[in-house]
Amino acid sequence: MIKTAIITILLFMLCCPTSSEAKTFKIASYNLQNLFDLTHDGTEYPEYIPNTCFGWTKAIFDIKIANIARVIKDLNADIVSLQEVESKKSLVCITNRLKAFNVNYPYLEIADDSKDVTVKCAVLSKYPIIKKEEIKIKNKSTRNILKVTLDIEGKRLILFINHWKSKKGSESHRIDYAKALKKAINKLKDDEDFVLIGDFNSNYNEYKTFVNSKKLNDTAGITGINHILRTITGSKMVNEKMLTMQPGNEYLYNLWLEVNMKRRWSYNFFGNKGSPDNIILSKGLYNNKGISYIDNSFDKFDPDYLFKGNAIYRWQRAKKGKGRHIGAGYSDHLPIFAIFSTEPFCKYPVNTQVDRLKAEGF
Repeated sequence: MIKTAIITILLFMLCCPTSSEAKTFKIASYNLQNLFDLTHDGTEYPEYIPNTCFGWTKAIFDIKIANIARVIKDLNADIVSLQEVESKKSLVCITNRLKAFNVNYPYLEIADDSKDVTVKCAVLSKYPIIKKEEIKIKNKSTRNILKVTLDIEGKRLILFINHWKSKKGSESHRIDYAKALKKAINKLKDDEDFVLIGDFNSNYNEYKTFVNSKKLNDTAGITGINHILRTITGSKMVNEKMLTMQPGNEYLYNLWLEVNMKRRWSYNFFGNKGSPDNIILSKGLYNNKGISYIDNSFDKFDPDYLFKGNAIYRWQRAKKGKGRHIGAGYSDHLPIFAIFSTEPFCKYPVNTQVDRLKAEGF
């Protein structure tokens, strides 16, 4: 046992040399469940029109902002991708509240505020955002995918922030997103460091979970997240070995595979647990240059206060979610996160490394 431990530590030291310049940073994703501002723009859901019978008032808005800010503070992520944000006004209110907690995100972006879409993707970052782009879907009423390029201590990382069509629509709608995203990925270099992140409204293994649903399966068993983005090959999920051995960027790796089966969910709809929130990696994050992934660092963020009983403590409204805002709760999704580094990828990770990072607040 002692000999094995020594060999493991030596392997770790060889493939993961320490450096005073190396940075370890956390990326998280959180669907905020409808963060609207207090301006009536005409695109709001009726229950979020300010000062109506639904009670979306400044006092209630302030509670929502405070609750969301608490979660982001406790997440302690350096980069946070967000979904269901109405406007830049809403985003700035979060950052202002976070400053009261001595948490500062100097860089932020949101998908096109001028587009008549109710809620959008956004990002908060402690690292500079050097470029913002948007990937448009062929249906004009859909949410754009937000693409941001970050400067991490002189190294470039691309985030594709997603919020795909909900399952009120069939799979063909989500395939539209996947095709647009895949087209953008195909334009990148094979060793580019990029992460797909956000609410895909698709389980990590959607090809299994949707296949018998007449409502969802209008695509003869083809899914956006698995078949178009190529997180499966044949009938198997792509693993890290498959990812790194490929010559190009045909296949991608979904980090839900790293956690115990019982933990593979971030959303619970009337007892039906799913994984709509995903972090999907490119092979460039597993090489000896640029940004690398800290192996086995993926998890969901699930402190006790995000639950009420056995259910996620979603934002509360009276009359079983159809009445006035009560001014309690957080979101109907749990955040997810993963840890990255500016050091080369470590092929032989030591479990205590991840434990140490988490203990230090990562």
